[in-house]
This record gives sequence, C-alpha cells and structure tokens, in this order.
Amino acid sequence: MKITIDTECTPEEARRFLGLPDLSPVHDAYVAKMQRMIEEGVQSGDIESFLRNWGPMGDAGMAMWRQMFEKMTDAGSR
Repeated sequence: MKITIDTECTPEEARRFLGLPDLSPVHDAYVAKMQRMIEEGVQSGDIESFLRNWGPMGDAGMAMWRQMFEKMTDAGSR
C-alpha cells in the first residue's frame, strides 16, 4: 500500500512544522559581513579565512581548493 499526501506551504511554514530552527539572524549577520568585506575591499587572507571557516571539510577542503586553483593558474601560464 502506498499513500501520497501533497501539502502546500511556504518554506517558513515547513520549517516550523518540522521543528527546524530559524536561522534568519545567522543569515543576516553573514550577509552583513560579506557586504562589509566588499565595501572595505577583500584581502586574499580574508578569502582563505572565509573558505576555511565556512567551507566543508575544514583544512582538507581548503587543500582541495588550493590544489584546484594552483592547477588552474599553472594551466593558464603555459
């Protein structure tokens, strides 16, 4: 037996129904920080710090990105 239920709701209603936390304040703070970085000028260290803190896999993920960018720049310099 298979039962299918279709429900129409907004993302906010679905979040509340499932008991998920409201991450709007976190999102707003993140967007504000990104806007400040853009307005003040982005430094290369800022980008690396950003990717390391917010990206998946921490240092392993950062190593993957670094390797990918190195290969891209090596290929472009030939």
